[in-house]
Order: sequence, then C-alpha cells, then structure tokens
Amino acid sequence: DWVSAFETYQIARSEGKFITCGGALGYDALQSYMRSEQLLMAMVTDPGWVKDMILTLAHLQVKMMEMMLKKGFEFDGAFLFNDMGYRNGLLFSPETYRKTHKEADEMVYSFCHEHNMPTILHSCGRVKEIIPDLIEVGLDCLQPLEVKAGMDVRELKEKYGDKLSFMGGIDVRAMVDPDPNVIEEEIGSKFEVAKKGGGYIYHSDHSIPNNVSFEQYKRVMELAKKYGKY
Repeated sequence: DWVSAFETYQIARSEGKFITCGGALGYDALQSYMRSEQLLMAMVTDPGWVKDMILTLAHLQVKMMEMMLKKGFEFDGAFLFNDMGYRNGLLFSPETYRKTHKEADEMVYSFCHEHNMPTILHSCGRVKEIIPDLIEVGLDCLQPLEVKAGMDVRELKEKYGDKLSFMGGIDVRAMVDPDPNVIEEEIGSKFEVAKKGGGYIYHSDHSIPNNVSFEQYKRVMELAKKYGKY
C-alpha cells in the first residue's frame, strides 16, 4: 500500500523523526519460509543452497529499498534484523555465518551506505563471536545487546568502540527491581563507558516486560536523560 505508507512517512518526516528502512536478513528472513530446525540442519548439510537462498532474499531487500527510494522516500538509516544468537552463544558457528551470510550482508550494507543510510542490526542473544565479521561487512551499529546473554556494552565499547556504535544493553531486569538504586547503577555505570566519544544510543536490552510499571519506566527515562548528557 504505497499511498498510505507514503502518507505515514510524510507525517513522520514533518515531525522531525529519524526514519529508517526496515527488513529481515539472513537466518531470520529464511526461517519464516521453513522451520528453524530444518534451516539449521541445512546450514550443515547444504550450506551452498542456504547461501543462495540468503543471497536471493538480500537481493529482494535491496530491490524493495530501491523501489521505495524511487517512490520518494528518504531514509535516515536502515534498521535491519537477524536474530542469530541465544543465551549461550550463536545459533550456528562463526564459520557457518561466513559461508552462508557474509556476502549477502555486505551487499545490503553497501547499498545502504551508497544511499547515505547508516545501518543498525537487531540481533538477539550472544553474537559477540561474529562482531569482527559484522564490522568487516559494513555494520554501523549493533542492537539490542542482551545482558543475560553476556553482551556487556562496557566490554564491547572498550573492544570495538572505535569501529562500531551500540544501541541498548540496559538490563530490563534492573528496571523492575524494587530498589531504585539498582537501575541507577545499571544506567550510570554503563553510560559512563558507552557514551565516551559518542556512538551509543539508549535502549533496553530486550522488550520491556509487563511487570515494569509506568512509574518505574518514567524513572528509567529520567536516568537516561540524566546520565546521557555530555
């Protein structure tokens, strides 16, 4: 529905919002066509076929972005998603990522950069093993940095902060803690490191659970403003 989409876009643009072009990549896009178990098995038994499918979906993503740009949309960035991790690690090995994903990711990120769109990738779970690969293919910002999966924004900032920006990493479990000092320590200690030199965007490390009250979340935002000031 190009008409209503463009109307929504114009409203957002008039309000000065940061507008991104979204889309699924790689594993996350392909698993919607087949069960996750089958896809993970295919990555081992037929990685060439998986790579071909992922490249095909990447071409589709690029073509869709091209169509939107030709229709008059102007994007400030690209917000892409590909959940490649779980609590304890990647869903597949770094080598499998390189065999099946890397070429397609580089193509999409290159297109985005050619059209002045910095790239943000949403990838849940523990994905730190492939961060060097993500930097190599052109990723600009990684999100959401799940704390319970070992994604500590302080550690990542120290290691990769000169090459990659970060979005997220604030533990939602701290938001619901009845002790108000817990969330203040969470935000204060992480902002102190993450905001050095720029390259950090506040965000929770995952969806805000229902047991976080409105008052608790108001405090989160107040603390983000307090500690986020330069």
